[in-house]
Order: sequence, then structure tokens, then C-alpha cells
Amino acid sequence: MFSGLGVDAQFENWCIADEQTPDDELQRAMVWACENGADCSKIEANQPCFEPNTIKDHASFAFNSYFQRMKDKGATCYFNSAAYVTDLDPSHGSCKFEIHG
Repeated sequence: MFSGLGVDAQFENWCIADEQTPDDELQRAMVWACENGADCSKIEANQPCFEPNTIKDHASFAFNSYFQRMKDKGATCYFNSAAYVTDLDPSHGSCKFEIHG
């Protein structure tokens, strides 16, 4: 059935920024996510997800935080088509992206 995956692996997904979305659109959507429920403290300077310091990477973290925290309330991973759902964990190094089953 889901050979090779952990018991809950098929239910794990993250929301990340679409690389084809212009930075100004990602910036606007990221600000909205941070103001509406995402925990954006980890993408501030000297925090574990500040690097790489790009709009796309910061937006991915913010989009995912919002999506994970608000999906039980009906939130989607859309952000005016600036984001999409992936089953590949975008965490890197000490930067861990939230996951809520």
C-alpha cells in the first residue's frame, strides 16, 4: 500500500512558496501570513530559519507555519497562488518546519 513509508508519512505535508512567484508577491503574502497566525519569529535575524536570507525561503517558512496552525480551521496552502503543498520536508539544518498531523 504505502510501502517504505512510516505509518503516518502519507499524511505529512508542508506548504512552501512557489519559485515562479515574483518576490514582491511573496513578500505581500508572507506579511499577511505573519500577521494572521504564522509564527515568524524563527525567520528573524539570528534565528534558526533566517538563513538562507531570501524572500522565497522566509515566505516558505511563514506559509507553512500559517498552514500548519490554521488548517484545522479551514486554511489552505494557496496564498493567492504563491504557494503549494509538498510531501518533502523543507526543514534544513537547525531550521525545522512545523508539522501538525
